[in-house]
Amino acid sequence: MARYIGPKSKIARKFGEPIYGADKFLEKKNYPPGMHGVSKRRRKLSEYAVQLKEKQKAKYTYGILEKQFSNLFKKASRSKGITGEVLLQYLERRLDNVVFRLGIAPTRAGARQLVSHRHITVNGEIVNIPSYTLRPGDIVSVREKSKSLEVIAESLASANHSRYPWLEWDSSIMSGKFVSVPERSDIPENIKEQLIVELYSK
Repeated sequence: MARYIGPKSKIARKFGEPIYGADKFLEKKNYPPGMHGVSKRRRKLSEYAVQLKEKQKAKYTYGILEKQFSNLFKKASRSKGITGEVLLQYLERRLDNVVFRLGIAPTRAGARQLVSHRHITVNGEIVNIPSYTLRPGDIVSVREKSKSLEVIAESLASANHSRYPWLEWDSSIMSGKFVSVPERSDIPENIKEQLIVELYSK
């Protein structure tokens, strides 16, 4: 699957937020990239530019490209509920995102790789599709043969498993349960989903 593999600190600086996690470079230079740096006078963004920037931030945060994002938006707009919130819920229900939230991988990119390399099971069956949509009650586990992987052990050692109320983790069997679809108030990402809805509504 195609994905962004460019400089991550540059993207984080563009949005002024640690999109890919802790970023020492962003802390040093918390302003947009460019040859003129912080001294450059920047024009006020148009309404369209603000909306587009918010969509790009969501795409980079969850690590998906335009076509997939657009399809998810269409799916969300056909669903019951507030479109923007439903969109974020669909993004949170992706298998790679849940593997990241459970602490099995330190980043979403790392989670995507674990899923693609067949280290993760859902309800006892190997699933290697990062975009697989989980349902309440689904059990996400580390494959038996993969439990000794150093990268997984290190990630789990530093994970905070009580951070997300819609997930449950059992460290004894390296398995987590997707308890329910998260409420918007429980999703920590700083994304103004209404701007994305306005952009697609044009």
